[in-house]
Amino acid sequence: MHPKVGYGNYILKTHETEIGLGLTGFGIIFTFVGILLFFDKGFLAMGNILFLSGVTLTIGVKSTLQFFMKRQNFKGSVSFGVGFFFVLIGWPMIGMIVETYGFIVLFSGFWPTLAVFLQRLPLVGWVFQQPFVTSIISNWDHCSLRGAEADESPCEDP
Repeated sequence: MHPKVGYGNYILKTHETEIGLGLTGFGIIFTFVGILLFFDKGFLAMGNILFLSGVTLTIGVKSTLQFFMKRQNFKGSVSFGVGFFFVLIGWPMIGMIVETYGFIVLFSGFWPTLAVFLQRLPLVGWVFQQPFVTSIISNWDHCSLRGAEADESPCEDP
């Protein structure tokens, strides 16, 4: 076996990840522009397609399928898929509402990581470091949507 075979695969994976992150970013931009243009279904549909293909290229087909097929992600996956379908058939406002709910449920576990990232941004990081915002972030960390749905939620008042 040639020693550079593994290295070449690493480079290929890096390029796929870079392209995937780019597609994900363009998907978010297209979705944002679609919302600004009063729920333009063309932009919203392209944003959804770019976002999903970007996530798939970034983490791989197998990991993407595993993520969307997890039992605890079922409600979010179905909501996201139904919202995507509504956008495609021409009901973009309803589709985006349902899709946003699905997105929040699916990615609720990533919000604390995103909060740490936002606190370290050079220009706007100070906003996310304010005591009021950090208390909301820490509360969100303890009271994720999945935890709030469970019976043993630590967020309920006795």
